[in-house]
Amino acid sequence: QVQLVESGGGLVEAGGSLRLSCAASGRTFNRYVMGWFRQAPGKEREFVAAISRGGGNTNYADSVKGRFTISRDNGKNTVNLEMNRLKPEDTAVYYCAADPTTFIPSKMENNYDYWGQGTQVTVSS
Repeated sequence: QVQLVESGGGLVEAGGSLRLSCAASGRTFNRYVMGWFRQAPGKEREFVAAISRGGGNTNYADSVKGRFTISRDNGKNTVNLEMNRLKPEDTAVYYCAADPTTFIPSKMENNYDYWGQGTQVTVSS
């Protein structure tokens, strides 16, 4: 089992940048595909980005491709989400998640067994 704690959320103006981090407990972090999801008010949770166990493969939602970058440091048990050119529609609670079973960075929420508590990102227009 792994515990996940997100940080780095906040309020930013449109066009600005934020960096989210997710710290994982345990010594088997490199056995998990890691993902970021988000949930805006009144909407269902949606996929944002994911990264393979070794970090060599990534996957992004079309809405963030070219603006967001996911990365991981297996030595520090962290996964990061660098968010640039933020838009008001990026406003949401962002969740870090861990997938212990697959090897590809999946968009499928059901693949992820472990979730953090979330961190709020608010982008003002």
